[in-house]
Amino acid sequence: MLLTDRMDILDSSMALQAWRDAPGTASIDSVVAAQGRGFLPTARETVFRMGASENLWLRLRLQKPADATLNWLLIFPVPLLDRITLYQQNSAGQWLAQTAGDTTANADWPERGRYPQFHLALGAGQTKDIYLRLHHATPITLPVALVSEATHHHRLQTEYLALGLVFGAMLLLMLACLVQSWIYQDSTYAWYSLYAGTMMLAVAAYTGVAGHLLWPRWSAWADASQGSLGILGSAAAQLFIWHLCAIGGRYRRFSAASFWIGASCMLAAVVYALVDRASVGIWVIASALILTISLGLATALLCWRRGDEVGKWVLLAYTPMALAALLALAVVLGWLNASWVAQYTVVAAMGLEVPLLLVALNLRSRARHGAQTREEALASQDALTGLLAPHLFEDRLAQVVMRYKREKDPAAVVYIDLINHDRIKGYYGAAVAEQSLLRSVIKLRRLMRDVDTISRVGEARFGLIMEGVSSRHTVMQRAAQLIAAGLMPLRGLKPQVTLQFHAAAVLLGERILEPKLLADELGKLLAGMSGRTRRPIRFLEPENTVLMPLDSLRSLDLHSDFPPHVAQ
Repeated sequence: MLLTDRMDILDSSMALQAWRDAPGTASIDSVVAAQGRGFLPTARETVFRMGASENLWLRLRLQKPADATLNWLLIFPVPLLDRITLYQQNSAGQWLAQTAGDTTANADWPERGRYPQFHLALGAGQTKDIYLRLHHATPITLPVALVSEATHHHRLQTEYLALGLVFGAMLLLMLACLVQSWIYQDSTYAWYSLYAGTMMLAVAAYTGVAGHLLWPRWSAWADASQGSLGILGSAAAQLFIWHLCAIGGRYRRFSAASFWIGASCMLAAVVYALVDRASVGIWVIASALILTISLGLATALLCWRRGDEVGKWVLLAYTPMALAALLALAVVLGWLNASWVAQYTVVAAMGLEVPLLLVALNLRSRARHGAQTREEALASQDALTGLLAPHLFEDRLAQVVMRYKREKDPAAVVYIDLINHDRIKGYYGAAVAEQSLLRSVIKLRRLMRDVDTISRVGEARFGLIMEGVSSRHTVMQRAAQLIAAGLMPLRGLKPQVTLQFHAAAVLLGERILEPKLLADELGKLLAGMSGRTRRPIRFLEPENTVLMPLDSLRSLDLHSDFPPHVAQ
């Protein structure tokens, strides 16, 4: 291959020659001494399969013109590569070896990075043979590229910019979910943050970022982490979808099987790190990924099928990630070329999946919180009308009475009956009767102020506390408007049912009683009204004052307390 300054990127796959060293004992000196015997040209999409001890030797002849000035690197953009050693001669004719790959600590690579890369020592006008010794436990296609130094540095910056944007967004989402979990006391957001962190580590290991930046000195873990974290991330995704979709109520057996298979696949992540990857590990990862992906998609489909909006969002989020994971599995099995497309497809799918799953999580959390809120509201609100519960109304009434006794703050208490409720229920049924109660609440809310307390204190009885009201005129006006509004038929309502109200009221300034006695007196006043009465609004009479008799005044010894002219 001719390395001129006119091109800065060259695909060298077609120029490679390969030779298999089955025993794995050949040295660089023996290979050079053979003068290329046994080396054969390779096709671009060749899948290399090596045994446990077998090595693959590659040879590449490079020529740099005398007027060329660019410095070149030989790169292998495959973060999954186990071990590759580059041999090139120095000026003294000695063969120097440089090794990179997962089985070598990233800190010991000649050029640290996400994937193996080597500087080429080529002088202007020289022609040199480059030898490579490769070992990889699973089938692999080998993209090889020659890149100028300046172009390669620019590509690295672009790659890490894209990866940094995705991982930065992931970290921000994780932090936001942890804060939200603490604020709302919802552990589901914390589990989501843990799941997102697992997925981020799995993708970081697959793209080589983790080996470069997180564990550059742990070669054994760097080699096993890609498969182990891949299985763990896939199992975590499947279990999170199982929890989010919550289909156990309708599909019990499938839900139980899905949970236990997901939990077993988490154990498979540990098994993969301990077994031989070439013989057992490859089937462990293939089985785990296919099982978890299939179950995750099936769970989302069943959830969507029952009409749950969460299922649609889960399916929309998980499908790209499932396809990207299957693409990565095909690369591991050697079915597809290990190109940058496979790597960045997984990164893009993760960047799409995590926010969409967060939307699904928000929908599910909102539904669950809504149910909890409604459950908690039953203790403080009437289930049908949403008005204040009777026991809270009694507490509020006691507070108002106590405040009047202490500070003389005026207030009016009104009890209102929907007197034709029983007749509506008997003639039209319970549904229309409940509708009449809800219509009554709407009319009450339109006439009352926001500061007024309204409660349903009986089946068809409402209690009102109107604070700051000191005259009967205000109460009469509001009650008359309510009675008139009830007698006006609602346009389009079927059946045409009118509402008939009676009201009994008391001004605390006219008559002050204990809360329980006050409620009883208003109830008696309502019970004493006829259904055909012309006075549907009535008040408790003020307390009568007893006049002192005139004889008692005359018997007082006024002369002892007052001057004579006052006593006269």
